[in-house]
Amino acid sequence: MEKIWVKNYDPGVPADIDPSEYDSICDVMETACKKFGSRPAFHNMGKNITYSELDGLSKKFASYLQNQLGLSRGDRVAIMMPNILQYPVALFGILRAGMIVVNVNPLYTARELKHQMNDSGAKAIVIFANSAHTLEEVLDETSIEHVMITQVGDMLGFPKSALVNFVLKKVKKMVPPYKLPGAKDFVACVKAGDAAKFKPEKIAHEDIAFLQYTGGTTGVAKGAILTHKNIVANVLQASAWIKNLVKEDGSEIIITPLPLYHIFSLTANCLVYFSLGGLNVLITNPRDLPGFVKELKKWPFTAMTGVNTLFNGLLNTPGFSEVDFSHLHVALGGGMAVQAPVAKRWKEVTGTPLVEAYGLTETSPAACMNPMTVKEYTGYIGLPIPSTEVPIRNDEGKDVPLNEVGEICIRGPQVTQGYWNRPEETAKVMTEDGFFRTGDMGFMNEDGFVKLVDRKKDMINVSGFNVYPNEIEEVAASHEKILEAAAIGVPDEKSGEAVKLFVVKKDPTLTAEEVKDFCKQNLTGYKVPKYIEFRDELPKSNVGKILRKDLRE
Repeated sequence: MEKIWVKNYDPGVPADIDPSEYDSICDVMETACKKFGSRPAFHNMGKNITYSELDGLSKKFASYLQNQLGLSRGDRVAIMMPNILQYPVALFGILRAGMIVVNVNPLYTARELKHQMNDSGAKAIVIFANSAHTLEEVLDETSIEHVMITQVGDMLGFPKSALVNFVLKKVKKMVPPYKLPGAKDFVACVKAGDAAKFKPEKIAHEDIAFLQYTGGTTGVAKGAILTHKNIVANVLQASAWIKNLVKEDGSEIIITPLPLYHIFSLTANCLVYFSLGGLNVLITNPRDLPGFVKELKKWPFTAMTGVNTLFNGLLNTPGFSEVDFSHLHVALGGGMAVQAPVAKRWKEVTGTPLVEAYGLTETSPAACMNPMTVKEYTGYIGLPIPSTEVPIRNDEGKDVPLNEVGEICIRGPQVTQGYWNRPEETAKVMTEDGFFRTGDMGFMNEDGFVKLVDRKKDMINVSGFNVYPNEIEEVAASHEKILEAAAIGVPDEKSGEAVKLFVVKKDPTLTAEEVKDFCKQNLTGYKVPKYIEFRDELPKSNVGKILRKDLRE
């Protein structure tokens, strides 16, 4: 297909990238460690870890996995923890040992954890103490042979580490009791690793780096196979896209509130900014918005990623407008649609546009991004990034004309080869000509910008008319008395389906009639919600994406 979008790239952004620039993610990581040695790479709760320190610690952990645990190249090792310093140590250690990382949400239930461990065949797990009780419930029903446990404060240095762990365990009661006989202390395992005995693996592009499980928005979680080439390509694509704004002089500080076990934060924050010599400020509990704002006030941060609900939450948190935004030049929204009212207010408060990007777990994740030079919210998810093709296709698999809605399809070096041990599921999403069918509906305009309309499965059919929840939610969110909104389709005798809107109030005086009247002013008749239900909060995924499927139950 003709790459009509390339003409609208920012100056200097290439039409294509060359993944062979690096042999593997380990090559990316080791190159950065040599280049930026003494610089801080990650920060959490007052403690920094430098590039050279991470190099040494991850090498020791890799040696421990190889020699003390006897694990082999290609074995799956799970990481189940929030954003703490132990995460990058475990991550890079597993990868350097030639093993495969299985990222796990620490909020998972026992059922979800059991499924993911058995589906991946993980032999070892590095787990957050607060989640250890969940593992206890199902450990005997999984393939896990080795358990390594860590507490929040373990890498903060004495005496702070002891104090933080004591407060969380004994005072705040945030670590439920558990019994895991034979489990080892993660930090002790790292210390026990002998870097001199580390056996570097010759890792190739086609070796698997991650089994990255799709979120609960699509039913049973499936493990997307992401190779070293997939991730290297996406790091190079994203780096090329932002290079005009980013310096490699150590001045880049990116705020990392989304969990690193999520593909967006993993690639955009952890890997891209690491490769550029930046500092990742890890936010362990972004749901504590007042605490988050307090941390933001400490940093001359230059970049931040997030999802719409997070940006909206911050904008509605006292003190946020007092944060110093004078250094901020990259604010990237992904994971779910960025809403115009949120983007508008973000720009007003911070002075920096909220740039929308689009991707999926299966695309490592970036596929489309708005140019970094945009001054205002565009309403589009952007242009296909270098080396990426994004045709819009109909149900027959044919490309549709520009400005016509169809399914967004993606081909590029960052696209998964399929799902782990699920050939039937892989066949459903991969076309014969190598495109990934996203399940998202959208269109491309004459300038190559892609507009996301909605998830194919979330589309509401009202008397034969297609209604897209995103549009209704965006209109509702622009009401001054509404904090959040989510729309779904519900059965209706007359129209087949009708729109139901779930609303979280910003102002307690808001009524259902007010909401309906406002929607009537801004939406054509069949799109206006027939039912309004007020909720104290909306169900969300681990990264803050509103879960419409939970509202349907």
